[in-house]
Amino acid sequence: MEGASKIINSGWIATDSLANSVQELSARYKGAVFAIDAPRMALPGKRNWYWGGGVWRPRAASEKGYGRHCEVVVKAHDLANPQWTPLAVDAQPWMKHGFDIFDALRGKAVCLEVFPTASYKMLNEVLDVRVDMSLSKFMPGPKDMLDAVVAALTGHEYLAGRGQEVGGGDGLGTIVLPRPIAQPNMEVMNWPGRFRRH
Repeated sequence: MEGASKIINSGWIATDSLANSVQELSARYKGAVFAIDAPRMALPGKRNWYWGGGVWRPRAASEKGYGRHCEVVVKAHDLANPQWTPLAVDAQPWMKHGFDIFDALRGKAVCLEVFPTASYKMLNEVLDVRVDMSLSKFMPGPKDMLDAVVAALTGHEYLAGRGQEVGGGDGLGTIVLPRPIAQPNMEVMNWPGRFRRH
C-alpha cells in the first residue's frame, strides 16, 4: 500500500486539562493532523431542515432540531447512525470534549472530524488497507482505542486523496470519510436554501 501507516504512540490524556494536553501533543508532533471522533461544535440553534423520503423539508414543531448537515449525509447514505449534535446545553460530556479539542487546536493544527463507524462500513470489503499497531494502552477502553486507530487511518486515507469530505452546507463542519460515497444522493449532499461550495 502506498503511504503505509504505522502507529508510533498511543495512550490516554486526562480530560481535566484537555486543552493543554492536546496543545502539548500538537507542539510535540509538529505538522500532525488530528482526526477527531466528535463534533467540532454545538448547534448555535435548532436545525431548520430535515431529510426524509428523498427530499428536504422544514422541521416540524415536534422535532428537536438536532444534527448537522454532515451527520444527515452520513445517515442518509446508511453509513452510520449519528448521535445528533445538539445545542450546547444538551451536549453529552464526550461531545463537549470534542468541542474543547477543536477549540484548543484552532489555528495550531489541522483537525479533521471523522466517524469511525462509517469508516468501518466503507472499508469492510477493502483488503489493502492495513494498520500496524501495538495493543499498548488499549485496556482502559479497547473500543475507544480501536476507534482512535480507525480515526487516524481515515485521516490518512483522506489526505492521500482516497477519501471524501461531506456536509458543511450549514456552516457547522464536515465529516471526513476514508472513501468517496459510491452512489451519492446529490440532493442530500447539498444543504437547502444555501449555496454549497465544492
